[in-house]
Amino acid sequence: MNRKIELLSPAKNLECGIEAINHGADAVYIGAPRFSARASAGNSIQDIEKLTAYAHKFYARTYIALNTILKDSELDDAQKLIWDVYHAGADALIIQDMGILQLDLPPIALHASTQTDNRTIEKVRFLEQTGFSQVVLARELGLEEIKNITSQVKIPIEVFVHGALCVSYSGQCYISQAIGGRSANRGECAQFCRLPYDLIDDKGNTIVENKHLLSLKDLNLSDYLTELLDAGVSSFKIEGRLKDVDYVKNITAFYRKKLDAILSHCHCKGEKFFAPTSGKTTYFFEPNPEKSFHRGSSSYLLKGRNADITSFDTPKSTGEYVGKVTEIGKNYIVLDSPAEFHNGDGLCFTDKNGEFCGFRINKVEGNRLYPAQIPVVEKDTMMFRNFDHAFSLLLAKKSAERKIAVDILFSETEDGFSLKMKDEDDNEFSSNFPAKKEKATNAEKATENISAQLSKLGNTDFYVRSIGVCLSDSYFIPNSLLSDWRRIGIEGLTKIREQHYPFFRIKIERTSHPYPEKELSYLGNVYNEKAAEFYKQHGVVSMEPAFEQKQPENVPLMFMKHCLKYSFGGCAKYSKNNNQPALKEPLFLRYKNELLKLEFDCKQCEMILST
Repeated sequence: MNRKIELLSPAKNLECGIEAINHGADAVYIGAPRFSARASAGNSIQDIEKLTAYAHKFYARTYIALNTILKDSELDDAQKLIWDVYHAGADALIIQDMGILQLDLPPIALHASTQTDNRTIEKVRFLEQTGFSQVVLARELGLEEIKNITSQVKIPIEVFVHGALCVSYSGQCYISQAIGGRSANRGECAQFCRLPYDLIDDKGNTIVENKHLLSLKDLNLSDYLTELLDAGVSSFKIEGRLKDVDYVKNITAFYRKKLDAILSHCHCKGEKFFAPTSGKTTYFFEPNPEKSFHRGSSSYLLKGRNADITSFDTPKSTGEYVGKVTEIGKNYIVLDSPAEFHNGDGLCFTDKNGEFCGFRINKVEGNRLYPAQIPVVEKDTMMFRNFDHAFSLLLAKKSAERKIAVDILFSETEDGFSLKMKDEDDNEFSSNFPAKKEKATNAEKATENISAQLSKLGNTDFYVRSIGVCLSDSYFIPNSLLSDWRRIGIEGLTKIREQHYPFFRIKIERTSHPYPEKELSYLGNVYNEKAAEFYKQHGVVSMEPAFEQKQPENVPLMFMKHCLKYSFGGCAKYSKNNNQPALKEPLFLRYKNELLKLEFDCKQCEMILST
């Protein structure tokens, strides 16, 4: 058995999408003009069409994020938008709102966004039966939980492997709406989880002061790709629809190289894995995820609960560790570092008060660094580089090239010559060219020239994997003719590739199999009548309106696997043998005038936040 393994990259815009494809992505996800969970990263239909056309040249796919919940007044516009992206050639929609399934849809694949809170086999099986072609699992799931789900469904399962982590279950976070009137389920999250908080008890005593207590490190599962393959994952997703093109280039290239090394020899339970797209990517730099935006790296909960998931000191990029301070001069510092520094590099550190600080380098003399302004720093302070000027300059240039392999055969016909081109996907184009046969005076040179001229594929999407020249004699053929025939061959092969693009078109049919729950609270995110109609159709007997529609009082606003009792040694289950005093409840988070209550559901191993 063969299983397609997809590397899925983010695209803030057309440029990011094209570079994701160039750097090895099998698919790209990009925001629709409206109704995307990143409201500030919408794209025009024209740009989506351009990206899709570019991706399809390499048989790569484009997925359109239309994953917010919708008002009744927006459903007609959403339906029109879906038809527009379908006509633009998009391969799938990523959605959250089940009301969309009640619309008049084109035959386009639907992927269930992580915003639909896909944590259980019951939920994923329901989505499969509903007609979804791919499901994005919750980031909180461990390896065994993932394996349990993939073993019981047939559709591809998608898992985040890199990028920012939401501290709350996706689709189950309402703090931004409750406090700031900006709904995360509507693509307008204000990121209250990245703010500094005080942890206090019910008497107002401060336990922890001014720390980013809900801020998590970024996800990096690059060391666990083989285990994820073994667990049944088919799509490896990189987070980052708000990230710049440098991030997309670097992280896509990094995971492409890692996956290619695995796919070249890895088999699992009799399966052979392969990338579903065409083209070989050549890189003009060495990818390094430490040099792109990250808040520190974490495997999160993939292998079980661990303490190394938080970023309490700062929600900003920490970068790569480059050494400790060994000397402090009047206008310079010295590091014990093997790293090569450059003018313009950005360094950062945490000072003695726990504050995150940074500075730019003006001049470099080996390990002696002259900052624009000397920082207040002590010896042995650990330094990190969160901006590598030289690396940034590399990525500002052309940093990768993707080409499709083609085999060329040039042979003789009765009245001239024949040119056959066959690509790595077995698409084939051949054409006969009537021509006068003029014997060459230098047989060896003539044959070499034919090969050389036909191999000049230049700025096309192809490279020559093999070339054969099969003639009964040696002939002189003008370079101008060979160039024309080569051009005709490439144009013909390109058209055939376009005709053979493997579209996956599926018409979603109405179904009535039971939803896993009979009753839905505000957590069901039912925001329009079409969504209510969908759930009634699937056996739900009562529904509360979405939080955004009728904000309920005294209800949880966030549900988290991250737990502050665990972080500070107060967890009865995981911290039995430590000597730290238990944190006494009730506990609160305070930010300016906002006071948020913390509750702990130890049976579910969850922390809950409410007003």
